[in-house]
Amino acid sequence: YTKRPQMVFQDPFSSLNPSKTIGWILEEPLRIFGKYDEAERKKRVLDMMDRVGLERELVNRKPNELSGGQKQRVSIGVALIRRPRFIVADEPVSALDVSIQGQILKLLLELRDELDLSYLFITHDLNVCYSICDRVAVMYKGEIVEEGPVEEVYNNPQHEYTKMLLEAALL
Repeated sequence: YTKRPQMVFQDPFSSLNPSKTIGWILEEPLRIFGKYDEAERKKRVLDMMDRVGLERELVNRKPNELSGGQKQRVSIGVALIRRPRFIVADEPVSALDVSIQGQILKLLLELRDELDLSYLFITHDLNVCYSICDRVAVMYKGEIVEEGPVEEVYNNPQHEYTKMLLEAALL
């Protein structure tokens, strides 16, 4: 386990090294960590591929050979490979098609429950926020203007900016 938070970036297209294979990319945090021998690292890579829903035959492919959803699954796997307890997810589904967004959100929820993870989920999409978050903080001009349980904030917004956001989202 690592005590350090890990990151899932918004754009899986630019956050993965295009010259390396998926196996290499997933193994890199373990190589840096230096705790495992090569056989154990390879086993952990394949286990992580299974966990995030990537077919094992993709291990020798490069990012440009994967779909957007597969790339984001690799990014999630990289963040999880050292078994963190806390993930910062910066707009992790905004670069994906709506149909793929649902699959990735479902995966993130499953992983949260299986691995007892906490997420700091950064999003502009209030529907996404509602579907995945327990608590919400609304920022306006760099300041938190409202925060609380997602149900409470969505059903009884106090700040004018929050009200405007919710009206614009048609929730």
